[in-house]
Amino acid sequence: MPAGHGVRCRTRDSFSRPFRKKGYIALTTYLRTYKIGDYVDVKVNGAVHKGMPHKFYHGRTGRIWNVTKHAVGVEVNKQVGNRIIRKRIHVRIEHVQPSRCTEEIRMRKIQNEKLKAEAKARGEKISTKRQPEGPKPGFMVEGATLETVTPIPYDVVNDLKGGY
Repeated sequence: MPAGHGVRCRTRDSFSRPFRKKGYIALTTYLRTYKIGDYVDVKVNGAVHKGMPHKFYHGRTGRIWNVTKHAVGVEVNKQVGNRIIRKRIHVRIEHVQPSRCTEEIRMRKIQNEKLKAEAKARGEKISTKRQPEGPKPGFMVEGATLETVTPIPYDVVNDLKGGY
């Protein structure tokens, strides 16, 4: 019998609940507030069958474009052939979680504002642009001894007899 190609085919492991995370769904899942423009990760909860996205979107990050009573509309990029399409899907809130993709940017922005304030207090101007790591500085090798190695000529006759 050939393999099936249903909507949930080959999702035995990806849709299963993690180890020691089975049972009731935490209340924070339902009490979270999502706003338009927030980044969310689509992570399918296998315990909830309603509002479940297709397996392609599992593990994808998207941006919220619509908020309804029980679900959110997420805009996700999908590669189809040689182009990338922005797909708009509605997913129940059990299957999304806030993304941490912009966390580093926010932290860097706070750090840059702090550095600018300190520089302004000192009366100087600084650049907060990230710079690529340059080459390592040069150094002199100390205490190295020089050893000259001369090759031994290869003798075919002695090699056939079993060596010297």
